[in-house]
Amino acid sequence: MSDKKTLRVLFCMGINQNFFDAPRDEQLQVWAAFSAMWNGIHDLAGVKVLGNMDDDQSMVGPSDGFPWTTYLLADVPDIETVHAACNLFRSTPVGDGPYKLWRYAKVEARVGRELIIQRT
Repeated sequence: MSDKKTLRVLFCMGINQNFFDAPRDEQLQVWAAFSAMWNGIHDLAGVKVLGNMDDDQSMVGPSDGFPWTTYLLADVPDIETVHAACNLFRSTPVGDGPYKLWRYAKVEARVGRELIIQRT
């Protein structure tokens, strides 16, 4: 019987053109929703966030793929929790309007395992 190991997940997140086209007030609401989503990932049961990286100084403008706008690296207990984290983009409201975060941003989860490098 093998022990169930946590998944090492790199959440790759991109901001799309809808954000850049939005009025400043709406952009601020998107930022608040993005913060709620980010904290929501941190708060999922069993998730241990290892770090993050923001790439918006060397990559400017919308990001529909690599290079992404920002990254979050975490150990996640199972694939269902990975899906729950990604679903926060679908379920997190932006302000009081009709839109959810996924109108302005996208996520791609790269799922693997911790790589152990042995020292000789």
